[in-house]
Amino acid sequence: MGGFFGTISTKDCVNDLFYGTDYNSHLGTKRAGLVTFDKERGFNRSIHSLERDYFRSKFEDELQQFVGCQGLGVISDTDPQPIIVNSHLGRYAVVTVAKINNLREIADELLAQRMHLSEMSANNINQTELVALLINMGNTFVDGINRVYQKIKGSCSMLILTEDGIIAARDFLGRTPIVIGKKEEECEKRLQNGELVRWHLSSYAASSETTSFPNLGFKPVRDVGPGEIVKLRADGLEVLQPAFKRCQICSFLWVYYGFPASCYEGINTENVREENGRMMGEKDNLEADLVCGIPDSGVGMALGYANGSKIPYKRAVLKYTPTWPRSFTPGSQSRRDLVAKMKLIPNEALLRDQRVVFCDDSIVRGTQLRDNVKEFFENGAKEVHVRISCPPLVYGCPFIGFTNSKSDLELITRQIIRDFEGDDKTNLDKYAEDGTPEYERMVAEIGRRLGLSSLKFAKLEDLIKSIGLPKSRVCTHCFDGSSYDHLQSDGEFFG
Repeated sequence: MGGFFGTISTKDCVNDLFYGTDYNSHLGTKRAGLVTFDKERGFNRSIHSLERDYFRSKFEDELQQFVGCQGLGVISDTDPQPIIVNSHLGRYAVVTVAKINNLREIADELLAQRMHLSEMSANNINQTELVALLINMGNTFVDGINRVYQKIKGSCSMLILTEDGIIAARDFLGRTPIVIGKKEEECEKRLQNGELVRWHLSSYAASSETTSFPNLGFKPVRDVGPGEIVKLRADGLEVLQPAFKRCQICSFLWVYYGFPASCYEGINTENVREENGRMMGEKDNLEADLVCGIPDSGVGMALGYANGSKIPYKRAVLKYTPTWPRSFTPGSQSRRDLVAKMKLIPNEALLRDQRVVFCDDSIVRGTQLRDNVKEFFENGAKEVHVRISCPPLVYGCPFIGFTNSKSDLELITRQIIRDFEGDDKTNLDKYAEDGTPEYERMVAEIGRRLGLSSLKFAKLEDLIKSIGLPKSRVCTHCFDGSSYDHLQSDGEFFG
């Protein structure tokens, strides 16, 4: 997916920029970048790979080269960024959280207009540079950003570092979030003559995660709305374009992506997970001895499930974080699967002769969970029941890259549908609808292939209820195939 952090202050911002960006590290694994602007030294940028190391270790030793009161940082699962651009709009830097499905189509159109693309990575088009070229075609930044909204199929949120502020523009359907934070500091210094001098400092920040704010002293101010464009300066916020009417924020933020302390649209991730688990636990008539969450994103749901079912919560499996903090860092799927296994350690003392309910966020391919289940049984579990905090993933996501899947057929659901129907596209609506014969058969087969004693998925209506937003404002495409795929021209998106 990816995440970003930008900040502007009346004092040097480098420390806030460094740590604020680091707090988005769980959102991506491929590359990271920082850029600052100083009136005397101009723009300064650095980009590093994260595939074999971590953000802090890559950037900490070079922080002294960054100076300035404003800057951007990005954790990218796609292209190297930030991109620094010279244009008729001025010199600026841009970072994106985006998935652009018609990348080649737009690139060919721009090349036909005698534009050029220079930022290539592994012979692939750099989508952030493509976004910058579209921005440059506008008469103003707002005009250019709207060209991005109109041209792309997919999603794109961005931060733009200009010489006089930071522009934050959220995807036109709000699929990926941007939240604004503010920090105010009262400073004082006693001069040599004994005089006490006091002054006020202010800072603003824009981030993918509110998790970035508390330890840096920022207080959340508000979310940027769908399609909204705002400009941050150290002393205030200016709305350049009001929010659009329609919103389709990704429900998977609350299911999996979001750090437990983060809030989107003012709704806390951990609260959603616990409430979702509580509703499932209350409705489930399963008899078991303990409930355990698969770390990390399954823990909140498991706590809620234990509360709703009145089955005790115990840490029967633990995540070994010192050397295995993330499961999807290696380049190959086989190594990612191995790392996923290595980082989870079963606690045999708690598993032996127990009927265990394991709660997890989702099932994509099923490889990791199948290996985990085998381990649980080998460590003495009598029964292994799994409860998933979202519905089955029947449709691939065209808007956010939340898995490494290159094809819908990498989803275990689509493999089973193909085996049942002869192809993977028949009766998708029936397989996605809870309670149909097709749905029940598919879930039973998933459970059989994973070696489970039983398997249940959360109902879509319960997930939406736990989030607390109307379903019309939440994207659930990966569960039921519903989506709005492009900006419409009839004005219904605009406020």
